[in-house]
Amino acid sequence: MHALRRIPKSLYIMTGCLVALGYFMYHSEHGNYGFRAAEQINDRLAALEAEYATLEERRDHLETLVNLLRPESLDPDMLDERIRANLSFAHPRELVILHSN
Repeated sequence: MHALRRIPKSLYIMTGCLVALGYFMYHSEHGNYGFRAAEQINDRLAALEAEYATLEERRDHLETLVNLLRPESLDPDMLDERIRANLSFAHPRELVILHSN
């Protein structure tokens, strides 16, 4: 007991500060809002942005197809293609090749 009295108070304070520093350093790396969590969020963001770009391209393609079917700019070839596809019509001399998407 006498030996504990000889340890200066500043050593206790310094040890407490080092423990607190270690705690905060650990949680800055591994915590819910740490560096690893930020990396995971950035990876997820990149994946979602790629998916968004793909969906945006698909939407643009569908908009183009819809615009071809509008009465103002009706494309006879597009109309013919859609009629044949939806109603399963074909001219007797045509060769029909079916494929699945």
